Amino acid sequence: MSRRALRRLRGEQRGQEPLGPGALQFGFRDDEDAEEEGPKRGPGGRRPRSPGKEGVRVNNRFELINIEDLEEGPMVNGERSDGLRTEAVVSGSKRKSQSGSAEPRKDGEVDDRTGPLEQSNVSGKLRKKKKKQKNKKSSTGETSENGLEDIDRILERIEDSSGPHHPSPPPLSSRKHVLYVEHRPRQRQRVYPKCTWLTTPKSTWPRYAKPGLSMRLLESKKGLSCFAFEHSEEYQQTQHKFLAAVESMEPNNIVVLLQTSPYHVDSLLQLSDACRFQDDQEMARDLVERALYSMECAFHPLFSLTSGTCRLDYRRPENRSFYLALYKQMSFLEKRGCPRTALEYCKLILSLEPDEDPLCMLLLVDHLALRARDYEYLIRLFQEWEAHRNLSQLPNFAFSVPLAYFLLSQQADLPEQELSSAREKASLLVRQALIMFPGVLMPLLECCSVRPDAAVTCHPFFGPNSEISQPPALSQLVSLYLGRSHFLWKEPAIMSWLEENVREVLQAVDAGDPAVEEYENRRKVLYQRAPRNIHRHVVLSEIKEAVAALPPDVTTQSVMGFDPLPPSDTIYSYTRPERLSPVSHGNTIALFFRSLLPSYTMEGERQEDGGAEGLDHNQGLNRLMLAVRDMMATFHFHDPEAPREDHAEGDGEWD
Repeated sequence: MSRRALRRLRGEQRGQEPLGPGALQFGFRDDEDAEEEGPKRGPGGRRPRSPGKEGVRVNNRFELINIEDLEEGPMVNGERSDGLRTEAVVSGSKRKSQSGSAEPRKDGEVDDRTGPLEQSNVSGKLRKKKKKQKNKKSSTGETSENGLEDIDRILERIEDSSGPHHPSPPPLSSRKHVLYVEHRPRQRQRVYPKCTWLTTPKSTWPRYAKPGLSMRLLESKKGLSCFAFEHSEEYQQTQHKFLAAVESMEPNNIVVLLQTSPYHVDSLLQLSDACRFQDDQEMARDLVERALYSMECAFHPLFSLTSGTCRLDYRRPENRSFYLALYKQMSFLEKRGCPRTALEYCKLILSLEPDEDPLCMLLLVDHLALRARDYEYLIRLFQEWEAHRNLSQLPNFAFSVPLAYFLLSQQADLPEQELSSAREKASLLVRQALIMFPGVLMPLLECCSVRPDAAVTCHPFFGPNSEISQPPALSQLVSLYLGRSHFLWKEPAIMSWLEENVREVLQAVDAGDPAVEEYENRRKVLYQRAPRNIHRHVVLSEIKEAVAALPPDVTTQSVMGFDPLPPSDTIYSYTRPERLSPVSHGNTIALFFRSLLPSYTMEGERQEDGGAEGLDHNQGLNRLMLAVRDMMATFHFHDPEAPREDHAEGDGEWD
């Protein structure tokens, strides 16, 4: 009932004659309850009247329901304006909480039978009390004015209790982990079952159905969680068919396999490489993204892409596809001019197994950091990992870190003291790098089309002997760095700074600096042979100069595109069919093409029947590309009734 109706009801009842006995009894209260809870009635069933309040009665039973409203009023020197003390309010509220209902007042308290003035005060207090209760409810967030619960607070409580779809990384200190991966959530299409971060599902893809790929948690210790992908029996059968298709020398078998299993990861990666060699970059990238989507849908709920504390053992073949898919996606992003996003992918790959670093991402992270102009990150990584990883022994870090310091010293928005300190640090480190790796200078100047002066060319320390005398493993690392990052040194300011430090190094060499001999002995000891992860990185990088420097024992073995140079201590979870290669000899490029295109044959090779010449590799490539295009043309599912959302943020890349 509204306040106006209550006031009208009170106004109609003013000055009425006293009612007969029992007129104020409620239908829902027994006489026995009234005797226990309220004061005893006088003769005739009437309550005793308060002194000075004779001749006034109230016939409005609704005023008795919220009797506590009459107990509150403005306080004046410890007393209420209506004559009640604070003690009466406390005792009245206690009686109500204990009995569960309002009690009638005892002798000496203000009765409900008040005159017009008291009734108007009562109505004002009711309005004040009602407003106070409404504000209290709004402040606590339990209910809104219309009685409905606040939606945002419900969602917050649900998220706090159950967590988001992707588990957030564990709480870090004010300084994030050096391998913490920055990400940007993106809007997704509603027609797909899961929200993903690595890629955006496309309407042209086949409808997603679980292919039998899953992930399980192996163990958690010392703040790290080890996971592993698993193949169901159905997925294992598909994997066996894929291996048979590779061995069959018939590329169409892989296309047929994808028609029945459109989210088989290794088949998608294999066809992506074939498309890339045919310069169909768009289709190659699309296939890699579909492979990433398939694997992300299989993530364990506790697997985090960003925390840097989740591990995947590269020795398990089921995990390798995720490494390779991330690497290929990172390469596409770098070529498209998105070095910032590519750097985050590089950090993600490195975080999956930072100690072993199976794809040797330490040979690439410095390059991406410089391209993304994230000089502070490169310097921080070097400072935190130099003590236990000896990053200065890698030519790429030895030259990239001083370059980062120098570029940092060129920023005008830093204090003069920081700029001067960065410049001094850059000069010190680049001189150490030139003494440790003297064979880098002349090839670097040649790549940058810079002609050094005679004093540098004729000096034996930087002469041709410095490049020839370095160990083969070191030559491979130098070729990899120069083939990837030489263009970063082409700016005139950088070349002028490098020239100053080259002259200082020559003066130190002529003065007999003991560091020169010390670094020479270190080169002879440290770079006898490159580990297998560096060879794997060189194969994936496809840098011609570095590939040409691979040792013979690597170039003569089969290099499969979906699993290049697998570890010797592989952990197999199920038995795979034996893979027999029809040709056990040949160079690395030929074997790599054969892994991508089983129909590829070198000149002079015969087919197994011995009757006809091998098919030309270009014909095999063209036939494979036609089959892939036909397959992709049939994979167009569109539901006009399915809700779709526009991607306001595009691909979510940061560059």
